[in-house]
Amino acid sequence: MEAKHKGPVIVAELSGNHNGSIDRAIELMELAHDTGADAVKIQTYTEDSLTLDSDRPEFQLKGGLWGGQSYYELYKKAKTPREWMKPLFAHAKAHGILLFSSPFAKEDVDCLEQAGCPIYKIASYELNDTGLIDYVASKGKPMVMSTGLANEEEIDRAVKIVRDRGISDLTLLHCESRYPAIPELFNLNSIPYLKDRYNCKAGLSNHALGDVLDIAATAIGADMIEKHFTDDRANGGVDCAFSMDVSDLKKLVEDCTIVSLALGVKEVHLHDEDIAERGGRRSIYLVKEIKKGEILTDKMVKSVRPALGLEPYRLEEVLGKKAKVDLPSGIPLRSEDFE
Repeated sequence: MEAKHKGPVIVAELSGNHNGSIDRAIELMELAHDTGADAVKIQTYTEDSLTLDSDRPEFQLKGGLWGGQSYYELYKKAKTPREWMKPLFAHAKAHGILLFSSPFAKEDVDCLEQAGCPIYKIASYELNDTGLIDYVASKGKPMVMSTGLANEEEIDRAVKIVRDRGISDLTLLHCESRYPAIPELFNLNSIPYLKDRYNCKAGLSNHALGDVLDIAATAIGADMIEKHFTDDRANGGVDCAFSMDVSDLKKLVEDCTIVSLALGVKEVHLHDEDIAERGGRRSIYLVKEIKKGEILTDKMVKSVRPALGLEPYRLEEVLGKKAKVDLPSGIPLRSEDFE
C-alpha cells in the first residue's frame, strides 16, 4: 500500500457512518478517495460476530457516545452487512479505489475473500483473538493490526502468528482506544518503537479530532494514518462525533505532505538555493590601506558580509605576512595578495 502523495498512507475509515445505506457507503467511499485518501477501510461483521444478544449487565453500554443500548443493538445498527461486500469491492475496483476491511469472525474473512479484499485489518479489540489473526494471516495478504489496549506480550504473540504464516507486509498502528480519544493519553513514541521492535511499518489509528497528533506522528516516522471519515458530522452516524469530514481530510493530506517534505534526509544537506545564499555570509575585508611589503595585522581587517573575501576561519593564514602589492581599504582579503 503506497501513498499517492509524499508522506504516510492516509486511510479513511467509514465504519458505521453509512447509516445503513449501501448507496451512502459508496458515496462516502468515492468522496474519501476524491478528497485525497489513499485507501478506504470498512468493517465486516454481523452483530453475532461480535457479541451475544443478552440482557445481562456486562452486555449493556453505560455512558459515552453509545450509552443506553446493548452491544448487540449497537453492532446491529452499525454493521456493514456481508451482502454489501461484493458490490462494494467491485465498485472500488472499477473506480480505482483501494478498499480493505476489518473482519471479526472467520465467516467475515470467508466473505471478504469471495469479494476480493486485498488487505486485512485486525482491530484493537481483536488483537487478543489469536484464532482470528491466524485465520486472516493464512490468506497470505498484507495485514494491518491496531495495538490499542494490548501489552507488549500480546503484540509479540500476534506478530509471531503473522510472521509464522509468512506475512512480510505488516503495519502496526498505535491506537488510543477511546472514543473520542484524549490527546494527553497518546504515547506517540510507541510508533518508532513498534517499527524498530518488530521490523515492520507502523503508524497511528487516531480517534481524536484535528490533525495535530497526525502531524506529530508523521514527524516521527508514521507510515500510515487511519481516521474515521464522514461527509458532514451533522449528518449523523454512530462514529460521527470523532470522524473527520471533507475539509478535515483535505487538510490532513495537505499537512502530512508538507511535514513529510520538510523532514528531508537524516544528514546535513544543502539545497541548490542554499549554495547561492552562502554568498551573503561573512568574509574578511580590509578596513585600512596597506602598502607593498607592509605586515598585515588584525587591526587592518574585519569580518563582515558579503562572502567575497577569505573565510573568517582562514584569517590566521595571512596575519603577519607581507603584502605583495599596494591594497586599498574596503576590498575583500585574498591570501594570494600576501607572502
